[in-house]
Amino acid sequence: MIHKNNWKVGELAKRTGITVRALHHYDQIGLISPSRYSDTGHRLYSEADIAKLQQIMSLKDLGFALEEIKALIEKPGFKPDEVIRMQLERLNKQIQIQEQLRSRLEGIYELLNAQLEVTAEQFIKLIEVMKMNNKYFTPEQLESLKKRGEQLGPEKIRDVENEWPELLAKVRTELEKGTPPENPEVVQLAKRWKELMDMFSGGDPEIIRAGERFHVENPDNALQFGLDAQLYKYISQAISNL
Repeated sequence: MIHKNNWKVGELAKRTGITVRALHHYDQIGLISPSRYSDTGHRLYSEADIAKLQQIMSLKDLGFALEEIKALIEKPGFKPDEVIRMQLERLNKQIQIQEQLRSRLEGIYELLNAQLEVTAEQFIKLIEVMKMNNKYFTPEQLESLKKRGEQLGPEKIRDVENEWPELLAKVRTELEKGTPPENPEVVQLAKRWKELMDMFSGGDPEIIRAGERFHVENPDNALQFGLDAQLYKYISQAISNL
């Protein structure tokens, strides 16, 4: 008999919007497994499991990779309330940006509705706020990326943009050949990949993580240069040998 506070995987998927496939994957990698099984062998998630799942999804929403989440929640002294605090902090920033955007839009709407002229400066201010409304990077991170771009200069940026697809093509060739990621040649390619990433991010792990999340969630974006999940995993394994 199933206790009323236990949920089958299908029921949990329906209630939370997390796919059954994702829940099975989390179980397979040891991220979160059901506490119980029914007499017929069905996975049963308890209230404690659901609380843990909420922590996992919060960290995932903050941009952490599944491997990082697993290490974090298994770490002694892990505090679930810290996850909520981080999410609240991020949400408050998003609300502040949305309020600024609403205020700018309302002002321009009133001027246009009254058939009054809207200055270029007002449109510039609107564009600035719209650029801040980014799900991957915080306003501070965007400003940091902007400064890094200014420091590098357009010529250096073009050089990197030209090198990037060539570098990834070389890494993919090694992947398709079955070359182990710990191979010295692959490690050297991964080292250069990391150097290019650090060049733009300043080595900031939060910016790197946000960029990785962008790539994972936008596989068809032109900025990918052929970087997919399989290739990224291969590069990450090679970097671990640096």
